[in-house]
Amino acid sequence: MKGLLLSRDELVKCENEIEESIVRVVETSKTSGAVVALSGGIDSALVAILAARVVDVYGLLLPDTTSNSPQDVEDAQGLARSLGIDYELIEIDPIVEAVYASRPRLGPKKCKLAYANVKPRVRMIMNYFASNLDGRIVLGTGNKTELLMGYFTKYGDGGVDILPIGGLYKTRVRQMAKHVGVPDDIIKKPPSAGLWKGQTDEGEMGITYEALDKILYGVFDLGLSYGEIQKETGVDEAAFAHIMERVRDNEHKRNMPPTTDIGAILGR
Repeated sequence: MKGLLLSRDELVKCENEIEESIVRVVETSKTSGAVVALSGGIDSALVAILAARVVDVYGLLLPDTTSNSPQDVEDAQGLARSLGIDYELIEIDPIVEAVYASRPRLGPKKCKLAYANVKPRVRMIMNYFASNLDGRIVLGTGNKTELLMGYFTKYGDGGVDILPIGGLYKTRVRQMAKHVGVPDDIIKKPPSAGLWKGQTDEGEMGITYEALDKILYGVFDLGLSYGEIQKETGVDEAAFAHIMERVRDNEHKRNMPPTTDIGAILGR
């Protein structure tokens, strides 16, 4: 779709703005640097590369051996070494299992999503534990496609201090990753949130990022109607309606919790 892909000049502008935004948050918060969770995937690799250029970065590798592959860990370690950043590997299996054990009568077959969401929430705790110990901010790795679709865990991977690539659709993340030199093996890897064994983003959402980005970009950036988007992408009406419904239903994930306005009730 016209305009979705960025020119080289636009990539450079985005690259500079992302780096400057990280510096601003670190300076405003009067912290010493940033923590980023390295999953072995493209999003965290891109964030780490951009951040390491401008602030002191500490990498956390937080695999769960039941869902993360050894290759992911190797890729994350290789990236950290290539960037010359300090990092730590902590397997979160014991913590996750301790949470699971608190509900012995239930199980992942009955409550698959609830069980899966424990993992990113444990990672969030570990990220903030590290950030508090060292006086750092936590860098998120979510992109614009995930944010619009609500494809992240509330107070899990959504619990961060800044989303440096939150303004980039996944298509543009892939462009930017090539632009800054993310290893090809990481770029080509099927995106996964690491929720369970064999889980992939596109498989769970039922649509490719390429197709999804065209729809979202058409609606939210170009203001196109369904008819215009259908002509551009070939998406059927039911699929389009499902995507828009998901965007609406997940609005709560993109906003701070509502506060009860007691002042209005009291009249002051």
